[in-house]
Formats: sequence, C-alpha cells, structure tokens
Amino acid sequence: MEYIEFLKAILFGIVEGITEWLPISSTGHMILLDEFVKLNVSQEFLSMFLVVIQLGAILAVVLLFWNQLWPFSTKEKFFIKKDTFSMWFKILAACVPAAIVGILFDDQLDALFYNYWVVALSLIVFGILFIVIEIQNKDMRPKVTSVSQITYKTALWIGAFQLIAAVFPGTSRSGATILGALMIGVARPVAAEFTFYLAVPVMLGASLLKLLKFGLSFTFLEGTLLLVGMVVAFVVSIVVIRFLLGYIRKHDFKVFGVYRILLGIAVLVYFWGIKG
Repeated sequence: MEYIEFLKAILFGIVEGITEWLPISSTGHMILLDEFVKLNVSQEFLSMFLVVIQLGAILAVVLLFWNQLWPFSTKEKFFIKKDTFSMWFKILAACVPAAIVGILFDDQLDALFYNYWVVALSLIVFGILFIVIEIQNKDMRPKVTSVSQITYKTALWIGAFQLIAAVFPGTSRSGATILGALMIGVARPVAAEFTFYLAVPVMLGASLLKLLKFGLSFTFLEGTLLLVGMVVAFVVSIVVIRFLLGYIRKHDFKVFGVYRILLGIAVLVYFWGIKG
C-alpha cells in the first residue's frame, strides 16, 4: 500500500506549492489537510516533512528569478552586479529578526502557538487587514515601484511583519510581508516579488534547522515521500508564482482577505466541533 502514501505526498506537495505563495497561510491548509489525509509516518518525520518540502518551492523561486538573484554576470566578461548585492544585503537585514526568533525559540513557539485557535484567529485578523488596507490604498499611488527602490528602512519594516508570521502560525509569511509592504506604499507586484526573494534564505534556514533536528536517518519510504513532496511543490510553485504575478497587475488582494476569513471560520467550526 506504499503507493497510497506516495499519492498523499503528492497531495501535500500540491497544497504546499499553492499556499506557500498565495497570501492564504500554508500552515492553516496543512493543519486541515493533516486532519483528513494522514501520512503513515512518525510524528517527528511529519513535523520535518511539512517544513522541508518547502525546499521545492524555494527552487521554483531560484529558477524563475535567477537573473535577479544571481549577483554575478559572465555573458561577455565577468563582473559583479552591485545592485543585486545591495538587494541581498537588504533581504538578509529583513530576515535577521525572524531568524533570531526561529533559532532561539522554535520549539517554544510551536508549543505555545501551534494550535487551531491561533491559526484560525491569525487567518481572520490578517484577512480583515488585507481588505481594510486595500480599501484605504484604493486611490493611493505607490511610493515604491521597483525592488531597487526598497531601502534598508523599508526592508526592516517588511522584516518586522515577517517576524509576526514567524511567531504566529496562520499569519502566512507571504501574507504578512506583502501586507507590511502595502502599508508603507510598496506597489503590489514589488511587494510580491520582494516576498519571493525573502523566502529563499528564510525557508532554506527553516528547512535546514528541521533537518538538523530530525537527522539524516531516513528510511527508504521516508526519503522517497520527502523527495516526491518537494518535486511536486516545485512544479506547482512555478505555476502559482507566475499566476500571482499576472493576477496582481490587474487585481488587488481583497479576494485573498475574504478567503482567509472564510478559512479561519471553517477551522474554528471544524475543530470546535471536534474538541467541543
């Protein structure tokens, strides 16, 4: 019956690839999916699996934005792209708060906040904020219209919102950083693109941390399930990232706010019914 486990891993990879980039919380969806689709693995492996399949999603960003992310050019002659290096320093500055909290308090935060109440409330609160901010910004012209215009101050502000996502599951890392960027006048496409860039060191670091804690003693089945989940997340992420970049050129994020509110209510109703 191992093929059933592979099908489950494919489903988890699909959900990860979709929800990691849309501002709708991959954590909320993974919690619900885990309620209905149980992988036949240990709890320790599952905890690691749900984080490390993000590596596939990271590779999708690296592939799609290679020219913007790679700071060296060798087309005609070798030279260093100073603007790209500058962007990476800003990305790393934005990641510092969340990285410190993640390294020092990862297990404690999971114990305190990784529950359906926090996830549901985070979904609803940030869903409302998306709608409110989009209504307020309806007639405003963005101050920052390209990634190169992002300053260290702007990057640190976005990083502060990323810290909120690191502490409270269900907030959505992409949702929090996009919302923070919108609040300070960053254009939607730029907010989304910078969020994709931020994901590379953040998700890579989180995945390596989980791998180190779990160790590399996989069974053949576990290793295969992890690889399948990562590959599927990679393929789906390419499609979703391209869709989102095209969508936000003509639309705002209110629809995602509405979806988050409905999902948060569904999580509360479902788990309250079970626990109650």
